[in-house]
Parts: sequence; structure tokens; C-alpha cells
Amino acid sequence: MKLAACETGSIMAGATERRAAGDAPGPLFDLRDVDVDYGAVRALRGVSLTIQAGECVALVGANGSGKSTLLRLLHCLVQPTRGQAHCAARRRQAMLFQHPYMLRTSALNNVALGLWLRGVRWRQARTQAQQALLDAGMADLAARNAKTLSGGQQQRLAMVRAWALAPEVLLLDEPTASLDPHAKREVEQMMQGFVQAGAGRAPAMVFSSHNLGQVKRLARRVVYLERGCVVADLPVDDFFYGPLPEAASLFVKGERIL
Repeated sequence: MKLAACETGSIMAGATERRAAGDAPGPLFDLRDVDVDYGAVRALRGVSLTIQAGECVALVGANGSGKSTLLRLLHCLVQPTRGQAHCAARRRQAMLFQHPYMLRTSALNNVALGLWLRGVRWRQARTQAQQALLDAGMADLAARNAKTLSGGQQQRLAMVRAWALAPEVLLLDEPTASLDPHAKREVEQMMQGFVQAGAGRAPAMVFSSHNLGQVKRLARRVVYLERGCVVADLPVDDFFYGPLPEAASLFVKGERIL
């Protein structure tokens, strides 16, 4: 057991073992004693975390616990105030925000523009975008103005736009928040498809969620944050069925009030 510099303590499993596991390639992300301050507010406190290729990691915790800041740090949108953050993926990753931005053009062009910005010729970008929409079961929406799509359709379109870039890692901030049950299932299916991608792509996915059922279904590892600290970092079964620090245990039971 490793205790973090938080008053609640922490349970960490696997981080040290993964780093010492012989011939494994270096981690996609390697954070060491990272703080992130927004003015007088410390959003992350002493966070140490490694994420390897192929992992599916869920970030859980109450509002204000630091989940979104951690995702933004992994995507290099914020820089550490103190500590070290090594992000090996950098240009081979994509991030989806809770409310994705849609350009006022067709769904097809929304996907193609991402490819074009990565250097793909426009005609080829449209061809690849069309295939990506077809693979996702969204070909019938290709000509629709993306701004007119439902919330669930826009979230799925954002997933297609990210997936078409062949990222090494996908970061998602509350990807199914405010969606109806049907739309949530569709987005979850796309998330599952990402982590089950074909051989050789070795993608990783890191997502934040308040939906613990979703975490059980999708994640293989759970990181619980509280007041900017990593309190627990465990395989998913150990998180839900093993011993936890009191704060994390109360959160899983729905009894944690901050």
C-alpha cells in the first residue's frame, strides 16, 4: 500500500509493478508529484500516475475532485505548477469534452476537417470520413448539419471524429452526461469498440464518469480522486469489491458528501 500526501490516505495497486515489469514499453503518461494551481485554488495535489498503452482507466470522484483538470493535463491543455508530467502520446491523442463543439457544416465535413488539419488531402479526408461514419452506423447522418443533431448524435459524431484520427489514446470528460438511456448505450458501445480495436493499434482510453455502472462495464482500472489527490488507484474489481479508504468506500456506496 502506498499513501498519498492527502489526509484521507490512499490505496495504490500496480503503478510500481507496471513500471518494473521488465520489457514493457514506456508509459504513455507518467506524472510525478504533480500539482496544478488555478490562482489560489489547487486543483491537483501531488498526483503520481502512469498509464500504459492499451489501458482503459476510469477517473471517479465528486464534482471538484480534479477529474477534468487531470484529463486536461494529460492532453497538455494545462501545465503542472509543480512536479513532472511526461506525455509520450501528445500528437497521437484526442480529447472529447462533455459538450463537444460542432462546426456549422455537415456531419461528414466535421469528421473530414479533423483529418484535413492532420495533413490529409481534402478529397481523401472526405473518403476516410465517409468510411468512418459508415463503420459507426452513422452514414445516414453524413449530410445533416451537425448543429441540428441531437445531443447523443453529436456525442457519437465527436467520437467518430476522434476515432478517424487513429489516436493512440482517447480522453473523455463525462462522455454520457445528460444523455438519455438509449443515447448512453450507443456512446458506450462506441467506447467499447475503441478499446477493442484491431491488433496493432494498442489504444488506451481514459474517461471520467459519475456513472459507476458504466465504470464497471468499461474500465479495467479505477482512479478515485478527492480534493485533487489520488486516493485510490486499483483494478476495477478490487475497487468495487475490495477494501478501500473510507472516503472512497463511502463514495462507492453513494454516501460521500463533500
